[in-house]
Amino acid sequence: MTAEGKLDAMTGRDATAEFRAAATATVDDLLRARPEWATTLGDHRFDRQLNDLSASGLSANANLLRRRREELSSFEPAPLDPEDGVDLAILKGELDRVVFETDALATFTWDPLEYNVGEALYPLLTRDVLPLPDRLRAIAARLDLIPERVALARRQLEAPPLVHVETALRQHPGTVAMVGEEVENLLAGEPGLRPVVEPAQARALAALDSYEGALHQLLEGPHRSARIGPDLFARRLALALHSRLSPSGLLEKAQRRVAELDQELAAVAEAYLAGCGDRPSADGEQQPRVGPAALGHETVRTALRRVAMEAPDDGTIVATAEAALVRCTEAVRDLGLVSVPEDPLRIEVMPVFRRGVAVAYCDQAGPLEEGGETSFAIAPTPEHWSAGQKASFYREYNHAMVVDLTVHEAMPGHMLQLAHARRFRGSTLVRTVLQSGSFIEGWGTHAERIMAEAGLGGPPVRLQQLKMQLRVAINAILDVSVHAGDLTEDQALELMTGRGYQEESEARAKWRRACLTSSQLSTYFVGYSELGEVLSSAGASPDDAGLDYDRVLAHGCPPPTLLAGLLRK
Repeated sequence: MTAEGKLDAMTGRDATAEFRAAATATVDDLLRARPEWATTLGDHRFDRQLNDLSASGLSANANLLRRRREELSSFEPAPLDPEDGVDLAILKGELDRVVFETDALATFTWDPLEYNVGEALYPLLTRDVLPLPDRLRAIAARLDLIPERVALARRQLEAPPLVHVETALRQHPGTVAMVGEEVENLLAGEPGLRPVVEPAQARALAALDSYEGALHQLLEGPHRSARIGPDLFARRLALALHSRLSPSGLLEKAQRRVAELDQELAAVAEAYLAGCGDRPSADGEQQPRVGPAALGHETVRTALRRVAMEAPDDGTIVATAEAALVRCTEAVRDLGLVSVPEDPLRIEVMPVFRRGVAVAYCDQAGPLEEGGETSFAIAPTPEHWSAGQKASFYREYNHAMVVDLTVHEAMPGHMLQLAHARRFRGSTLVRTVLQSGSFIEGWGTHAERIMAEAGLGGPPVRLQQLKMQLRVAINAILDVSVHAGDLTEDQALELMTGRGYQEESEARAKWRRACLTSSQLSTYFVGYSELGEVLSSAGASPDDAGLDYDRVLAHGCPPPTLLAGLLRK
């Protein structure tokens, strides 16, 4: 028996050692099968390869993962260390998810976004953890594979949903700019590699030009529905969230939360307006003083209009977020809620090839490599938008909302949480590379609440945080109702702009996102709800007094349903 091993009383197996060996081999198979993901994580063994998206390649990979899944089925959690038991559950779930998405969803047959090579090039272009010559040689190798990727897309894509084609065309110029301008910028620092890189660059640009033409042809139709249907959605939801909630149960729970938030928002809005006095509204008209009565939707709308009067624009949004990050970091340190790792981070404008899905995101440093920098990216408004659309966007993303967004994406949200996760060391790499979206988004949403309730930004930020809570619940309603129901765009817009108090620009973007993704929009609400249940069971009071957040964040990014056992340990 190994030093850390433990014999299974029934079989005499050294279950711990056998599981860790199987888990290590399985993680390696997952990384080998997805070279682009491996590079993003900081595993540079496969930097000269692209994901094999051919039907035969994906089928071979699914067969390999099925065999790995059968091997893991021979292990039971009981003989294992609790940490290993959690890793076993996570690994089984990931294998089931990948096989399901290959066999049942088969996105490679209908989603042009799968073929965008931007994600394959971006970390090599922007991260300087490797020597520049190594990065350029890897970039050249991936550029050489772009014509094959484009040819594959032409052969395999059939009747993609219109919204997916439109988004692919929106992102395509960003990918072309990377292959052209950004590769050229790197070559300026290593001109001796031009003979290696430039021929591959020229072939890649020609292939991307032809792909743009193919996307325009796909734009003309035919198109399948963006809805994946109730059966596929139910399966994907369970696998993506590692949750016991059914779609119908999730929908009912989210609808109850919307009703609860109506009352909370009205009370905070009334108190805020009572302290405002007479101020001009957003359109310049005088508003009457609001007393302690008049709860309801109009009170909330009036309060939100006042908060939206102070807003950034395309030229100031990044600086506004940078100032908010300083403010949030100081507040976290002053409150002493959680340790603040000194990891490098930056705020940047979202690259074009990633726009069209979310307004902002946190892009973590590779957990498998030393160094690296985590970024908080924000998308400006599209250049073709009218002045009215831009104004609508920044009424939604006003100064108070940018503070709340910065809490979620950065401090003490994703940036801080992922910095803690980076320090986790398990017996295998399972929790280093497989991160639960519901835990990550659940923590980000929880961070919004604890900071707003601690007074960060005063009533305006508290109002925006409650509005974001409302958005989180409505996101789940959209997710279920689009993919497992028949919600129309008009009905969705009415829900978001009415009950959700969202600007039309935000609501239209969210409808697009709901069509482009399935299960992802539910991660916020499910993660927040299930994390809250775990924290309550850990003995926290309603205001989280006495809760050791360092301990909560010390286990990587496990699904909230599995975190409870780790905290009990």
